[in-house]
Amino acid sequence: MAADLPTVPADDRQMLVWWARVAVASAARGERLVCPEAAGLLARPAAVFVSLHRAGVLRGCMGSVSPSARLLDAVVRAATAAASDPRFDAIGHDELDTLEVQISVLGPIESVADIRDIELGVHGIILEQHGRQGLFLPQVAVEQGWDREILLQQVCVKAGIPPTALHDGARLFRFSAQVFGE
Repeated sequence: MAADLPTVPADDRQMLVWWARVAVASAARGERLVCPEAAGLLARPAAVFVSLHRAGVLRGCMGSVSPSARLLDAVVRAATAAASDPRFDAIGHDELDTLEVQISVLGPIESVADIRDIELGVHGIILEQHGRQGLFLPQVAVEQGWDREILLQQVCVKAGIPPTALHDGARLFRFSAQVFGE
C-alpha cells in the first residue's frame, strides 16, 4: 500500500464491504467475479485482508501484505480467497446471510526492534524466520484478550516456529490498519 494512502471514507468503506460480500457469494456459487473500473482511492494500490466471521467465530481470513493490486481488486481477491480459506471448510451458499465481513486496509510495514513498540489493538504483527511467516491483524490480540507476550507466542505457533524465535534471529514487523465492516 502506498505509504500516503488516506483514510478510506465511509462511502468507499460501504462499497468495499458490499463488493467483498458479492465476492464471497460468487465464490460460494463457484462463479468468477469481474471487478468494475474504479477511480480515486479505490484505484490506488493497497494491501488488504478480508476476515469472515459467523456468530463471532472466524470462518476465513485471507489477504496480502503487498500493495500489488488496486484497493477494490485487492478486497475482491481477498474476499474470494477467504471464502475458501484452507484452514476451514469452504463457505457454503447457506451461510451467506449469517456471515459478517471485516476489511483491514494495511498501512506501511515497519521493522520492530523492541516488542514494547507494538501497541495492542493498534499494530498488527508479522514474524519471519527461515522462510516461515506468521501474521496477526491489529484487532486479533484485543479480540483474544492477549498481552504482547502471548501475541508473540501465538504468532510463532502460527508460523510453525519455536516460541524462542525472537531470540534466535526471527524478524519482527508491525503495521497499522484501518479496520471496518458490517
